[in-house]
Amino acid sequence: GVSELPRIPRPLMAFTLWALVGLLGLLYLRADEAPYWAHVLRSVFRMNAAAFYPYYLSAFVAVLVLIGPAVVLSGAALPLIFHQQRRQLEDLGDLAGRIYSWNTVGSLLGALLGGYALLFWLDLDQIFRLAMATVVVAAGLVSFRTLIPRPGRRTRWTRSARPAFWGIAVPIAALSGIATVFPAWSPEYLSSGLFRHHAALDHTFDGPSVFFRKSGRSKLLFYDDGPTASIAVKQLKLKDGRVHRAIVTNGKSDSAVYIDYVTTGMLALLPAIFAEKAENAFVIGYGTGVTAGELASLASMREVVVAEISPEVIDAAPLFDYANRGASKHEKVRIVRGDAYRTLLRMDGPFDIISAEPSNPWVAGIEMLYSREFLEAARDRLSPGGVHVQWFHVYETDDPTIAMVLRTYTDVFEHVSVWYGKGNDLLLLGFRESDHALDLDRLERRVRRPDIADGLRRCGIDNFAELLAHELLPLGVLHAAALSGEVHTLLHPRLSHRAARAFFVGHGGNIPTTAGLDPSRRGARNSIAGRYRESRGGTLPDDSRTALIREACEYRPAACAALLAHWTDEAPTSRARERLQQEIRAQPQISAAASPALVNSLARLYGETSAPAEDEDGLEAATRASRLFVQYYHHAAPFSRQVLVDLWRRCGEDPKQRERCDKGRARAEKGLGALATNTPEAGA
Repeated sequence: GVSELPRIPRPLMAFTLWALVGLLGLLYLRADEAPYWAHVLRSVFRMNAAAFYPYYLSAFVAVLVLIGPAVVLSGAALPLIFHQQRRQLEDLGDLAGRIYSWNTVGSLLGALLGGYALLFWLDLDQIFRLAMATVVVAAGLVSFRTLIPRPGRRTRWTRSARPAFWGIAVPIAALSGIATVFPAWSPEYLSSGLFRHHAALDHTFDGPSVFFRKSGRSKLLFYDDGPTASIAVKQLKLKDGRVHRAIVTNGKSDSAVYIDYVTTGMLALLPAIFAEKAENAFVIGYGTGVTAGELASLASMREVVVAEISPEVIDAAPLFDYANRGASKHEKVRIVRGDAYRTLLRMDGPFDIISAEPSNPWVAGIEMLYSREFLEAARDRLSPGGVHVQWFHVYETDDPTIAMVLRTYTDVFEHVSVWYGKGNDLLLLGFRESDHALDLDRLERRVRRPDIADGLRRCGIDNFAELLAHELLPLGVLHAAALSGEVHTLLHPRLSHRAARAFFVGHGGNIPTTAGLDPSRRGARNSIAGRYRESRGGTLPDDSRTALIREACEYRPAACAALLAHWTDEAPTSRARERLQQEIRAQPQISAAASPALVNSLARLYGETSAPAEDEDGLEAATRASRLFVQYYHHAAPFSRQVLVDLWRRCGEDPKQRERCDKGRARAEKGLGALATNTPEAGA
């Protein structure tokens, strides 16, 4: 653009820089509202994968429109400097080389200082104001050099005050004005996390000030912008009077007390229960400090090393000491500031427990902690009998993303089981050795140990039966399922993009079905809850069974319905079960998911045979039963495959429906294995 000008006026460079100051000022005044306007833009697009690229293209165009003029003026500075200097210097090659060299040095220093180093001491808005002040100084210097009369044309004004005015007074005045006129950005706005809302809210289109005034319920206790993330601590009082505090990274809540305690606590206690010994632990990410605090509270624990990349999280750590056993000041806890991967590689180990709760894989830079290479590094630093636990989620994701995470995990660990904390939080357990993983007596003794029992009670788990409700996939089930497909590696980092697309849609995902023949056999053999029942003579006492099912109902309605159906099949007239079902019906959030009609339908899947209902034809009955079989299959209370075999056999006996029944059975067998009556597996 500069080269196309027929004539470059002498004041143009000074005007360009002052105009840049003005544009930066306008951007500054509205920059902290960016989360709101991004939310408004997001609410325009539908929650489906087809809108993913159009949304990001629109966001790119919007940002380009906002910052484009400032970028253009910044880019014009370099050729204008060259034009100005070439009038005074004859060696244009030398001039161009020096200008480009200084420009390169300035770009590197600007990125290093403004994008990293200064964030140790300043927040983002302060660095923005400092950048504006730098441009003001540059504009003042250029104005001084280009707008005063050249030598030989000195005036009274020039001889007295004009150089001082342009060279000193104007920059100082501008710096003072920037410091006093421009307000600090609102940390409440910046940490709002509105990108988690995929659709319009009640006040979305009322403007930022009205929206934030009507939406804010939490109190901001801490906020600091750092070189790796912007960290906030928010507080909210719960209905029961407890103080709920959350650690918020770049607007995203990563964990909270007490709402997430069952997950963060079990990230410490589950591996401690299964590991051969619990003396040394490595924790990836400090968060609220609950995992580190629970590990440090174990009598056998000698040291808990925590890798935390963000110094701001470490600064905020004391705010959570009231709820995490004083983890930030605990003598057994050693916090190492650094990237988890590199910190782990530098550690000599071995560790009895490695506990990982990274953020969601759609967060930039996090996908490394889900990679095969990182998991291999963790596995190799486990002591004999050591256990690795990995958090993952089933919310804001989809089935292929969950399957990729599970495939990658089983690709590294030979012995894997899956548990859960809160209902949407999966806990993947990887065993270096599986010698003690199914030792029921040993597990019961561990759970009764005072330090572990106290920790479980803090997670809301009062006994062994309630703990067993959190078992989702017993040892060996995932390997028996033989999940096929791609894994996530550092050389082929597929997870981040896949997870981002799933997050954009905003729905939840499901674990791949493990109701097939081989996984179901392995699950029936290795289910700890099933072994616990068998150790009690094949039927749990009513109090233990009630505790187990009540815990499942609180977090996973599908498991709740399956376990109730199993009890219904075994004891149709149990008064204890009826009391529990009355209790469930009084809770609207789970009553529909475990309705009596559904429970009765599932109970028929435990019988030796199952006849269609009067208003169902054979195909409809077999199709519905197969769907329920896959959707509600529970390894601690496995359905009878013979029921499905009989239903599909009766369906095929009708000549009018035989062809449709054959196709329907073939579809069902994709997830369940052989269901034909002429196969040896039919009665399994």
